[in-house]
Amino acid sequence: MPLATRRDIGQYLIGSMPGTSVPAELRSLAREFDLGGVIMFSRNIEAPEQVAELAAESEALGRTAPAWVSVDQEGGRVARLKEPFTRWPPMATLGRAGKQSEALAERFAKALAEELTAVGITLDYAPVLDIHTNPKNPVIGDRALAERAEDVAKLGRVIIRALQGAGLAACGKHFPGHGDTSTDSHFELPLVEHAPDRLRAIEFEPFRAAIAQQVAFIMTAHVLVPALDEHRPASLAPNVVQRLLRDELKYDGVILSDDLEMKAISAKYAVPDAAVDAIRAGCDAVLVCSGDIDLQGRTLEALVRAVESGEIPAPRHDDAFARLKRAKQRFLIGDRPGPRARIKTLRGILGREEHQLVAAEMAAYL
Repeated sequence: MPLATRRDIGQYLIGSMPGTSVPAELRSLAREFDLGGVIMFSRNIEAPEQVAELAAESEALGRTAPAWVSVDQEGGRVARLKEPFTRWPPMATLGRAGKQSEALAERFAKALAEELTAVGITLDYAPVLDIHTNPKNPVIGDRALAERAEDVAKLGRVIIRALQGAGLAACGKHFPGHGDTSTDSHFELPLVEHAPDRLRAIEFEPFRAAIAQQVAFIMTAHVLVPALDEHRPASLAPNVVQRLLRDELKYDGVILSDDLEMKAISAKYAVPDAAVDAIRAGCDAVLVCSGDIDLQGRTLEALVRAVESGEIPAPRHDDAFARLKRAKQRFLIGDRPGPRARIKTLRGILGREEHQLVAAEMAAYL
Protein backbone atom coordinates (compact mmCIF):
# COMPACT_ATOMS: atom_id res chain seq x y z
CA MET A 1 0.00 0.00 0.00
CA PRO A 2 1.40 3.45 -0.86
CA LEU A 3 2.40 5.46 2.20
CA ALA A 4 -0.10 8.23 1.39
CA THR A 5 -2.94 5.71 1.35
CA ARG A 6 -1.86 4.29 4.70
CA ARG A 7 -1.87 7.81 6.16
CA ASP A 8 -5.32 8.44 4.69
CA ILE A 9 -6.81 5.59 6.71
CA GLY A 10 -6.38 7.72 9.82
CA GLN A 11 -9.32 9.77 8.54
CA TYR A 12 -11.61 6.89 9.48
CA LEU A 13 -11.03 7.47 13.19
CA ILE A 14 -12.41 10.00 15.66
CA GLY A 15 -10.93 9.05 19.01
CA SER A 16 -10.54 10.37 22.52
CA MET A 17 -7.68 10.88 24.95
CA PRO A 18 -7.29 10.22 28.67
CA GLY A 19 -6.42 13.68 30.01
CA THR A 20 -6.49 17.44 29.52
CA SER A 21 -3.71 17.68 26.94
CA VAL A 22 -2.72 15.69 23.87
CA PRO A 23 -0.55 12.77 25.09
CA ALA A 24 2.72 11.82 23.46
CA GLU A 25 1.23 8.50 22.33
CA LEU A 26 -1.46 10.27 20.32
CA ARG A 27 1.07 12.65 18.77
CA SER A 28 3.10 9.59 17.77
CA LEU A 29 0.04 7.99 16.17
CA ALA A 30 -0.61 11.22 14.28
CA ARG A 31 2.88 11.12 12.78
CA GLU A 32 1.91 7.86 11.12
CA PHE A 33 -1.76 8.54 10.35
CA ASP A 34 -3.65 11.63 9.22
CA LEU A 35 -6.15 11.44 12.08
CA GLY A 36 -9.77 12.28 11.42
CA GLY A 37 -10.53 13.95 14.71
CA VAL A 38 -10.90 13.86 18.46
CA ILE A 39 -13.92 13.80 20.75
CA MET A 40 -13.83 15.56 24.12
CA PHE A 41 -15.36 14.23 27.33
CA SER A 42 -15.60 15.67 30.82
CA ARG A 43 -12.22 14.10 31.67
CA ASN A 44 -10.60 16.32 29.03
CA ILE A 45 -12.06 19.59 30.31
CA GLU A 46 -10.77 21.85 33.11
CA ALA A 47 -11.43 25.44 32.04
CA PRO A 48 -12.46 27.30 28.88
CA GLU A 49 -8.93 28.52 28.15
CA GLN A 50 -7.57 24.99 28.51
CA VAL A 51 -10.29 23.70 26.15
CA ALA A 52 -9.28 26.30 23.55
CA GLU A 53 -5.64 25.24 23.82
CA LEU A 54 -6.54 21.55 23.66
CA ALA A 55 -8.71 22.21 20.60
CA ALA A 56 -5.79 23.83 18.81
CA GLU A 57 -3.46 20.95 19.76
CA SER A 58 -6.08 18.46 18.59
CA GLU A 59 -6.62 20.17 15.23
CA ALA A 60 -2.91 19.80 14.55
CA LEU A 61 -3.24 15.99 14.70
CA GLY A 62 -4.64 16.21 11.17
CA ARG A 63 -1.90 16.44 8.57
CA THR A 64 -3.58 17.36 5.28
CA ALA A 65 -6.42 19.26 6.97
CA PRO A 66 -7.28 20.11 10.59
CA ALA A 67 -8.62 17.23 12.66
CA TRP A 68 -12.21 17.55 13.85
CA VAL A 69 -12.61 18.76 17.42
CA SER A 70 -15.91 17.28 18.52
CA VAL A 71 -18.12 17.04 21.58
CA ASP A 72 -21.52 15.80 22.75
CA GLN A 73 -23.14 19.08 23.75
CA GLU A 74 -26.87 18.53 23.42
CA GLY A 75 -28.19 20.16 26.57
CA GLY A 76 -29.82 18.54 29.59
CA ARG A 77 -28.02 15.42 30.82
CA VAL A 78 -25.72 15.18 27.80
CA ALA A 79 -23.46 18.21 28.11
CA ARG A 80 -19.70 17.80 28.51
CA LEU A 81 -19.02 21.52 28.90
CA LYS A 82 -20.25 22.90 32.23
CA GLU A 83 -20.28 26.41 33.68
CA PRO A 84 -19.16 29.01 32.71
CA PHE A 85 -20.66 27.60 29.49
CA THR A 86 -24.43 28.05 29.43
CA ARG A 87 -26.22 25.08 30.97
CA TRP A 88 -29.01 24.26 28.58
CA PRO A 89 -32.23 22.50 29.60
CA PRO A 90 -33.15 19.20 27.92
CA MET A 91 -34.13 19.37 24.28
CA ALA A 92 -37.64 18.17 25.09
CA THR A 93 -38.34 21.70 26.32
CA LEU A 94 -38.14 22.96 22.74
CA GLY A 95 -40.84 20.54 21.62
CA ARG A 96 -43.14 21.80 24.38
CA ALA A 97 -42.83 25.46 23.42
CA GLY A 98 -45.78 25.42 21.02
CA LYS A 99 -45.85 28.31 18.57
CA GLN A 100 -42.55 29.57 19.96
CA SER A 101 -40.72 26.29 19.36
CA GLU A 102 -38.98 27.07 16.06
CA ALA A 103 -37.89 30.58 17.04
CA LEU A 104 -36.67 29.31 20.42
CA ALA A 105 -34.81 26.41 18.81
CA GLU A 106 -33.07 28.79 16.43
CA ARG A 107 -31.99 31.13 19.24
CA PHE A 108 -30.76 28.18 21.28
CA ALA A 109 -28.72 26.71 18.41
CA LYS A 110 -27.14 30.04 17.50
CA ALA A 111 -26.10 30.59 21.11
CA LEU A 112 -24.79 27.03 21.42
CA ALA A 113 -22.75 27.40 18.24
CA GLU A 114 -21.31 30.71 19.40
CA GLU A 115 -20.06 29.18 22.65
CA LEU A 116 -18.64 26.03 21.05
CA THR A 117 -16.83 27.84 18.25
CA ALA A 118 -15.44 30.29 20.80
CA VAL A 119 -13.28 27.50 22.24
CA GLY A 120 -12.47 25.82 18.92
CA ILE A 121 -15.07 23.05 18.77
CA THR A 122 -15.84 22.30 15.13
CA LEU A 123 -18.32 19.38 15.31
CA ASP A 124 -21.21 18.90 17.74
CA TYR A 125 -23.03 15.57 17.99
CA ALA A 126 -26.44 17.21 17.88
CA PRO A 127 -29.32 17.29 17.30
CA VAL A 128 -30.87 14.05 18.51
CA LEU A 129 -33.36 13.04 15.79
CA ASP A 130 -34.84 10.11 17.68
CA ILE A 131 -38.54 10.40 18.50
CA HIS A 132 -39.69 9.99 22.10
CA THR A 133 -42.27 7.29 21.37
CA ASN A 134 -41.37 5.01 24.29
CA PRO A 135 -41.64 6.55 27.79
CA LYS A 136 -39.62 3.61 29.19
CA ASN A 137 -36.62 4.38 26.98
CA PRO A 138 -33.65 4.75 29.39
CA VAL A 139 -31.19 6.39 27.00
CA ILE A 140 -33.21 8.87 24.89
CA GLY A 141 -36.11 10.25 26.94
CA ASP A 142 -35.91 14.03 27.29
CA ARG A 143 -32.95 14.15 24.91
CA ALA A 144 -35.54 13.87 22.13
CA LEU A 145 -37.03 17.06 20.76
CA ALA A 146 -40.60 15.80 20.74
CA GLU A 147 -42.96 12.83 20.68
CA ARG A 148 -44.14 13.27 17.08
CA ALA A 149 -42.01 12.70 14.01
CA GLU A 150 -43.11 15.90 12.30
CA ASP A 151 -42.14 18.01 15.32
CA VAL A 152 -38.71 16.38 15.64
CA ALA A 153 -38.18 16.89 11.90
CA LYS A 154 -39.16 20.55 12.05
CA LEU A 155 -37.04 21.43 15.07
CA GLY A 156 -34.10 19.28 14.01
CA ARG A 157 -33.97 21.09 10.72
CA VAL A 158 -34.00 24.50 12.44
CA ILE A 159 -31.16 23.48 14.78
CA ILE A 160 -29.03 22.09 11.95
CA ARG A 161 -29.51 25.23 9.87
CA ALA A 162 -28.52 27.47 12.79
CA LEU A 163 -25.51 25.42 13.91
CA GLN A 164 -24.08 25.04 10.43
CA GLY A 165 -24.90 28.63 9.51
CA ALA A 166 -22.55 29.60 12.34
CA GLY A 167 -19.78 27.38 10.94
CA LEU A 168 -20.24 24.44 13.32
CA ALA A 169 -20.77 21.01 11.75
CA ALA A 170 -23.89 19.24 13.06
CA CYS A 171 -24.52 15.52 13.46
CA GLY A 172 -28.03 14.05 13.46
CA LYS A 173 -28.38 10.90 15.54
CA HIS A 174 -29.14 7.96 15.85
CA PHE A 175 -30.12 6.31 12.54
CA PRO A 176 -32.32 4.28 11.94
CA GLY A 177 -33.95 5.46 15.18
CA HIS A 178 -33.28 4.83 18.87
CA GLY A 179 -36.46 6.38 20.25
CA ASP A 180 -38.54 3.24 20.67
CA THR A 181 -36.13 1.03 22.61
CA SER A 182 -36.29 -0.17 26.21
CA THR A 183 -32.58 -0.79 26.85
CA ASP A 184 -29.43 1.35 26.73
CA SER A 185 -26.89 0.57 24.00
CA HIS A 186 -24.08 1.65 26.34
CA PHE A 187 -24.73 -1.59 28.24
CA GLU A 188 -26.48 -4.01 25.85
CA LEU A 189 -27.86 -4.28 22.33
CA PRO A 190 -31.37 -2.73 22.13
CA LEU A 191 -34.03 -4.28 19.93
CA VAL A 192 -36.20 -2.33 17.48
CA GLU A 193 -39.07 -4.54 16.35
CA HIS A 194 -40.73 -2.26 13.81
CA ALA A 195 -41.36 -3.25 10.21
CA PRO A 196 -39.64 -1.31 7.42
CA ASP A 197 -42.86 0.51 6.48
CA ARG A 198 -43.25 1.85 10.03
CA LEU A 199 -39.60 2.96 10.09
CA ARG A 200 -40.01 4.77 6.80
CA ALA A 201 -43.21 6.49 7.93
CA ILE A 202 -42.09 7.53 11.44
CA GLU A 203 -38.44 7.07 12.42
CA PHE A 204 -36.98 8.21 9.11
CA GLU A 205 -38.92 11.47 8.85
CA PRO A 206 -36.52 13.58 10.97
CA PHE A 207 -33.56 12.15 9.07
CA ARG A 208 -35.14 13.08 5.75
CA ALA A 209 -35.49 16.65 7.01
CA ALA A 210 -31.87 16.67 8.19
CA ILE A 211 -30.69 15.38 4.82
CA ALA A 212 -32.69 18.10 3.06
CA GLN A 213 -30.90 20.61 5.31
CA GLN A 214 -27.51 19.15 4.25
CA VAL A 215 -26.51 17.98 7.71
CA ALA A 216 -22.77 17.32 7.74
CA PHE A 217 -22.85 14.05 9.70
CA ILE A 218 -25.37 11.37 10.58
CA MET A 219 -24.54 8.95 13.41
CA THR A 220 -25.70 5.35 13.33
CA ALA A 221 -27.38 3.60 16.25
CA HIS A 222 -26.14 0.42 17.88
CA VAL A 223 -29.56 -1.25 17.73
CA LEU A 224 -30.74 -4.54 16.27
CA VAL A 225 -33.57 -4.20 13.75
CA PRO A 226 -34.48 -7.77 12.74
CA ALA A 227 -36.70 -6.56 9.90
CA LEU A 228 -33.59 -5.05 8.31
CA ASP A 229 -30.84 -7.42 9.50
CA GLU A 230 -31.49 -10.34 11.84
CA HIS A 231 -27.93 -10.64 13.12
CA ARG A 232 -25.92 -7.42 12.85
CA PRO A 233 -26.36 -4.16 14.76
CA ALA A 234 -27.45 -1.31 12.51
CA SER A 235 -24.00 0.32 12.56
CA LEU A 236 -22.48 -2.82 11.02
CA ALA A 237 -25.35 -3.71 8.66
CA PRO A 238 -25.06 -2.82 4.94
CA ASN A 239 -28.87 -3.08 4.64
CA VAL A 240 -29.18 -0.19 7.07
CA VAL A 241 -26.18 2.02 6.34
CA GLN A 242 -25.65 1.63 2.61
CA ARG A 243 -28.99 0.52 1.23
CA LEU A 244 -31.30 2.66 3.37
CA LEU A 245 -29.37 5.73 4.47
CA ARG A 246 -27.12 6.12 1.46
CA ASP A 247 -29.06 4.60 -1.46
CA GLU A 248 -32.72 5.07 -0.49
CA LEU A 249 -32.59 8.32 1.50
CA LYS A 250 -29.82 9.69 -0.75
CA TYR A 251 -27.67 10.99 2.09
CA ASP A 252 -24.42 12.35 0.67
CA GLY A 253 -22.68 13.50 3.84
CA VAL A 254 -20.51 11.65 6.36
CA ILE A 255 -21.95 8.58 8.09
CA LEU A 256 -20.34 8.05 11.48
CA SER A 257 -20.74 5.08 13.81
CA ASP A 258 -21.56 5.64 17.45
CA ASP A 259 -18.80 4.67 19.89
CA LEU A 260 -17.62 1.15 19.07
CA GLU A 261 -16.64 0.56 22.69
CA MET A 262 -20.27 0.61 23.83
CA LYS A 263 -21.35 -2.80 25.10
CA ALA A 264 -23.95 -3.14 22.34
CA ILE A 265 -20.96 -3.70 20.05
CA SER A 266 -17.96 -4.61 22.20
CA ALA A 267 -19.73 -7.43 24.07
CA LYS A 268 -19.70 -9.40 20.81
CA TYR A 269 -17.12 -7.77 18.53
CA ALA A 270 -13.52 -6.73 19.06
CA VAL A 271 -13.34 -3.00 18.41
CA PRO A 272 -10.84 -3.27 15.49
CA ASP A 273 -13.04 -5.90 13.82
CA ALA A 274 -16.16 -3.80 14.39
CA ALA A 275 -14.44 -0.81 12.77
CA VAL A 276 -13.72 -2.84 9.65
CA ASP A 277 -17.30 -4.10 9.56
CA ALA A 278 -18.68 -0.56 10.00
CA ILE A 279 -16.62 0.90 7.16
CA ARG A 280 -17.43 -2.05 4.94
CA ALA A 281 -21.15 -1.59 5.73
CA GLY A 282 -21.05 2.01 4.51
CA CYS A 283 -19.92 4.13 7.48
CA ASP A 284 -17.27 6.69 6.56
CA ALA A 285 -15.77 7.01 10.05
CA VAL A 286 -15.99 5.43 13.50
CA LEU A 287 -15.90 6.66 17.08
CA VAL A 288 -13.54 5.02 19.61
CA CYS A 289 -14.08 6.87 22.85
CA SER A 290 -12.39 5.37 25.93
CA GLY A 291 -9.15 7.28 25.47
CA ASP A 292 -7.14 4.07 24.95
CA ILE A 293 -4.54 5.22 22.39
CA ASP A 294 -3.18 1.69 21.93
CA LEU A 295 -6.66 0.49 20.97
CA GLN A 296 -6.97 3.33 18.47
CA GLY A 297 -3.68 2.29 16.92
CA ARG A 298 -4.77 -1.35 16.70
CA THR A 299 -8.04 -0.25 15.13
CA LEU A 300 -6.21 1.73 12.45
CA GLU A 301 -3.87 -1.19 11.74
CA ALA A 302 -6.91 -3.47 11.30
CA LEU A 303 -8.36 -0.96 8.82
CA VAL A 304 -5.04 -0.84 6.94
CA ARG A 305 -5.03 -4.63 6.63
CA ALA A 306 -8.66 -4.63 5.50
CA VAL A 307 -7.96 -2.11 2.74
CA GLU A 308 -4.78 -3.92 1.68
CA SER A 309 -6.55 -7.28 1.47
CA GLY A 310 -9.63 -5.93 -0.31
CA GLU A 311 -11.89 -6.79 2.63
CA ILE A 312 -12.75 -3.10 2.41
CA PRO A 313 -12.93 -2.73 -1.37
CA ALA A 314 -10.99 0.11 -2.96
CA PRO A 315 -14.16 1.88 -4.20
CA ARG A 316 -15.58 1.84 -0.64
CA HIS A 317 -12.35 3.31 0.76
CA ASP A 318 -12.16 5.94 -1.98
CA ASP A 319 -15.81 6.91 -1.48
CA ALA A 320 -15.42 7.29 2.28
CA PHE A 321 -12.22 9.27 1.96
CA ALA A 322 -13.80 11.62 -0.60
CA ARG A 323 -16.75 12.33 1.72
CA LEU A 324 -14.47 12.98 4.69
CA LYS A 325 -12.35 15.32 2.62
CA ARG A 326 -15.40 17.27 1.37
CA ALA A 327 -16.71 17.72 4.91
CA LYS A 328 -13.41 19.16 6.10
CA GLN A 329 -13.21 21.46 3.11
CA ARG A 330 -16.71 22.69 3.90
CA PHE A 331 -16.12 23.49 7.59
CA LEU A 332 -12.41 23.48 8.42
CA ILE A 333 -10.60 25.11 5.50
CA GLY A 334 -10.29 28.89 5.43
CA ASP A 335 -9.56 31.73 7.80
CA ARG A 336 -10.50 30.88 11.37
CA PRO A 337 -9.31 32.47 14.62
CA GLY A 338 -6.39 30.83 16.37
CA PRO A 339 -6.32 29.86 20.06
CA ARG A 340 -4.84 33.17 21.25
CA ALA A 341 -7.61 35.14 19.57
CA ARG A 342 -10.20 32.75 20.98
CA ILE A 343 -8.84 32.98 24.52
CA LYS A 344 -9.00 36.79 24.47
CA THR A 345 -12.71 36.82 23.65
CA LEU A 346 -14.22 33.64 25.06
CA ARG A 347 -15.02 34.89 28.57
CA GLY A 348 -17.27 37.53 27.04
CA ILE A 349 -19.16 34.87 25.09
CA LEU A 350 -19.60 31.92 27.44
CA GLY A 351 -22.73 32.08 29.54
CA ARG A 352 -23.48 35.66 28.60
CA GLU A 353 -26.80 37.22 29.54
CA GLU A 354 -28.42 36.79 26.14
CA HIS A 355 -27.72 33.04 26.27
CA GLN A 356 -28.92 32.73 29.85
CA LEU A 357 -32.21 34.33 28.84
CA VAL A 358 -32.68 31.71 26.11
CA ALA A 359 -31.92 28.93 28.61
CA ALA A 360 -34.41 30.40 31.09
CA GLU A 361 -37.08 30.58 28.40
CA MET A 362 -36.49 26.92 27.57
CA ALA A 363 -36.56 25.98 31.25
CA ALA A 364 -40.08 27.38 31.53
CA TYR A 365 -41.21 24.28 29.59
CA LEU A 366 -39.61 21.70 31.89
